[in-house]
Amino acid sequence: MESLMTFDKLITNVKTYIKKESDLERIKAAYEMASFKHGSQLRKSGAPYISHPLAVAYILSELNAGPNTLIAAILHDVLEDTQTTYEDLKTNFGDEVAQMVDGVTKIGKISFNQEVSQADNHQKMLIAMSKDIRVVLIKIADRLHNMRTIHYQSSDKQLKIASETLDIYAPLAHRLGLFQIKAELEDTSLKIVNAPFYHRIKNMIDNQKQVKNLSIEHMIDTIKKHLSENHMSNYLISGRTKNIYSIFKKMTRQNKEFEDIYDILAIRVIVDRIEDCYQVLGIIHAHFIPIPKRFKDYIAVPKPNMYQSLHTTILSDDGSVYEIQIRTHEMDRIAEYGIAAHWAYKENKEYSKEKEQFEIAQKLKWYAEFLKMTEDDDDKKEGADEFVETVKSDILEANVYVFTPKGQVVELTKGCTPIDFAYRIHSDVGNSMIGATVNSRIVPLDYELETGDIVAIRTSKNTGGPSEDWLKLAKSSHAKHKIKGYLNKQNRDSIFQMGKDMIEREAQGNKVDLGSMNDEFAKKHFSKNMINSIEDLYVEVGKGIVSPKTVVAKLLGKEVDKETLLQRQLEKAKRILTTTHETGLIVEGLTTPQIKIANCCLPIPGDSIVGYVTKGSGIAVHHENCPNVTNLTEMRFVDVYWATNLTRKYPTRIQIVGQNRNNILSDIISTVNATSITIAEINAVSNQKLESIITLKVLASNKSEIENLMVNLLKIQSIYNIERRFK
Repeated sequence: MESLMTFDKLITNVKTYIKKESDLERIKAAYEMASFKHGSQLRKSGAPYISHPLAVAYILSELNAGPNTLIAAILHDVLEDTQTTYEDLKTNFGDEVAQMVDGVTKIGKISFNQEVSQADNHQKMLIAMSKDIRVVLIKIADRLHNMRTIHYQSSDKQLKIASETLDIYAPLAHRLGLFQIKAELEDTSLKIVNAPFYHRIKNMIDNQKQVKNLSIEHMIDTIKKHLSENHMSNYLISGRTKNIYSIFKKMTRQNKEFEDIYDILAIRVIVDRIEDCYQVLGIIHAHFIPIPKRFKDYIAVPKPNMYQSLHTTILSDDGSVYEIQIRTHEMDRIAEYGIAAHWAYKENKEYSKEKEQFEIAQKLKWYAEFLKMTEDDDDKKEGADEFVETVKSDILEANVYVFTPKGQVVELTKGCTPIDFAYRIHSDVGNSMIGATVNSRIVPLDYELETGDIVAIRTSKNTGGPSEDWLKLAKSSHAKHKIKGYLNKQNRDSIFQMGKDMIEREAQGNKVDLGSMNDEFAKKHFSKNMINSIEDLYVEVGKGIVSPKTVVAKLLGKEVDKETLLQRQLEKAKRILTTTHETGLIVEGLTTPQIKIANCCLPIPGDSIVGYVTKGSGIAVHHENCPNVTNLTEMRFVDVYWATNLTRKYPTRIQIVGQNRNNILSDIISTVNATSITIAEINAVSNQKLESIITLKVLASNKSEIENLMVNLLKIQSIYNIERRFK
């Protein structure tokens, strides 16, 4: 039978830290309302339903939650399971409690199954968390009590609930620093999801328990002896075994055997001051062999969930391996209770939801980043899948810690690059980025950042912005989303201008005044095309969806006759047919011409070009300034044109002349990497004047990209001449 929680047991625990009679009366009133509303409702176990919300409140009281949080916990099911309304809660307990209960209810209604979009469900939970993190704290406590009584559910229901817990609630408990709750949720869930593995690990721990306990006790006595010899007396020391799920993760993800896991045994030393932590570390390292690369200083660089401690792994005299954790009493409290330890209720302190949210954001770096994402207008526009993936991968799974030059810690996921770092700092930093240095060394943009790296981003107001190539280099969903947004906007702006220019040229040729071109005109004549503004009209003309001739005809009050429309369609079909050649070049009258781009001058879209009919090799396309063109027979020249629907990149050459100095080549490569242009070849030589002459063969989409690159290259110190090479 389920162990029943009573109001007397709850209030006894609450009174240990809440003394105000008015608060205690409100908590009692919440119990009375919940008890009345749930009435004769029973749980699956047959226990009165009211025992469940009381148990949830008790879990929160162990975290010293405030009165409103406890009241919301007691009432957390009344909106969903009884006739109680939001207004009832607001009238009796205030808006803050009503909002919390409403938030918990909405999360409770989320169905985490294959038929419903997981992304939509996660998004609802994350948005609820952004509004008031206490809502998720209540939901985690609710899930903890449900896991404690899960054996009353059917097998299918148990598996579903346990899977949800491992996927959603345990990671949230971890990020909130609720270690004890996280460990219990994980172990209870694993026992259901993978019972054979759970029992295998438990049996291995139990089989070694007596030996391990003796080993830990001996190790504790030895450490105590060394600490006493160094005149240390104010400390606590204890041993523990790693929780089962943590061992399971290491065995499965790292393909390790039980015997290969170093930190199954851990000893914790708790001292008064931070200075004492480092002194204890020195004493332990002086008497035991530390295992290389196993030392971690989470005091200097706390984890995102506020966890602080020194970790070192040592080899004892008998060959056993121990992880030693050294921390202060305050650090230990936060390690056990996470953010709840920070905002545990204190009498006579003014509380508000906004103040608590601000304090949490100040303490939890990941939560501050999360709030920033939920408040960002651009992020709000993305779909549920993108939003959830951004938060899940970039925030909840982040575990690489790098630094700005000023010492600010930035948390990223494994594999992230300087591009991800730049966009995490700010979108403007990412959009104006031209290069990066890591630990004072210039690195390519695909460099994978590692914990401890100091990253500085080089920016320029004249950069061309991010390119599509950056989408391959960026690893975080946040950076990819920002890059896509920038590219879409740039593309729309370009199409908009193209459409505007086309209409203006058509109007000028017909001597038509564009004064009446406004939103009303666009809606009146083109609403059937889903065009509701003049901006939309320009964009659709730029895309080729609406003809500029049609727009001008509307201005003149004329309709284009069917014969003209048919002729335009035939011309358009012909243009499409003649632009499908792989080179992206058009030769009038030929649908499948044999064309090649001349290697001597390597022209690219935007260059003025000429075609030359060779003997047996088809048409060679040269830049009009190519020196070889002057020696060719004039009768063999044909007109060639660049297509307008180009998607490929073209090779061309740039020659750079500058002073011969250290790192000039690195600076050039970094500047090129910051664009969408790709380097194919590099050739660097020095002349008699001790100048560096660097020839780059690059792949670019058009002449404009090359010109922008040349402008940026000229900004590099010691470079004083850049030109295209046509031979």
